[in-house]
Amino acid sequence: MNTGKHSLIWSAVLLLLMLSMAVPLLNVISILLMMVPYVVLYASLSRRSFVVHIAIVWAVSSLLLGWVAPLLGLFFIVPSVIMGHLIVKHSPPGRVLVSGILSLLGIMLLELLLFNLIFDLSLIGEMGNEIREMTNTLHNDGLLPAEWSADLTDSLVKMVTQSIPVVIITVSFLYAAVTQYISHVVLNRLDMRVPSMPKAHDWKLPRIMVFYYLVALVLSMIIESDDSFLSVALLNLVPLLKLAFTIQTIGFFYFIAKQRSWSKAVPFVIAVVVFMLPPLSLIGLLDTAFPIRKAFEKR
Repeated sequence: MNTGKHSLIWSAVLLLLMLSMAVPLLNVISILLMMVPYVVLYASLSRRSFVVHIAIVWAVSSLLLGWVAPLLGLFFIVPSVIMGHLIVKHSPPGRVLVSGILSLLGIMLLELLLFNLIFDLSLIGEMGNEIREMTNTLHNDGLLPAEWSADLTDSLVKMVTQSIPVVIITVSFLYAAVTQYISHVVLNRLDMRVPSMPKAHDWKLPRIMVFYYLVALVLSMIIESDDSFLSVALLNLVPLLKLAFTIQTIGFFYFIAKQRSWSKAVPFVIAVVVFMLPPLSLIGLLDTAFPIRKAFEKR
């Protein structure tokens, strides 16, 4: 595919993704894929051509959606350019992924700060108010237990708001991982020879992660839940480590699939099941702690 043709196609893809943000449900998928066209265009075009293509897409989407379109574009373009620049420089895939995650984290935190400073609006506070209104409505409609109290509502609000960091980190990881994977496939088809991430069957966490997890788990059981830094840190650290072991579980099943020559669809289906059943992360923990893969290696 020649550069001119592919750049027009990916500019059109970007425009469609931005316009689809106005469509409920479809926008969930669109926002997950939004960074891909930016990365592909940045990595495959000159800087001047990239700016021209993006400016045209933003102008057209602004005419159809209003000011929200370029605002959405500004949110995604910074981490996309960072990832695209590192890909062009043939940086290690791990560095590209981590840089994408950190830049997305920075953008999200900056967004929270700007809403607070410019609009005098705390998004976290508003979330707490929404939860209180929802629980009050459910309680008044008799959909909550009779013993439900204001203290329980406050505890729920506290738990949800304190868990926001792990949600932001998880979303950042998901966006960056999806972007890197799809961009890698597209750019390799354009003969750009982008370095690949390790195959799923080679994923392996360092054993020290098991120690960190056990320490965090024990401390979370001992330390009383409050607003202290340690309590909030543990509230977010334990789920993040569980997520890491969930990914390790998926890598373990991909390893077995390779050793047993299973269809590629089998480990993919198992991966979906693993994400739906968080307790299965225990398999990843055991795979990290012990050399259980040796039992499945071909003789």
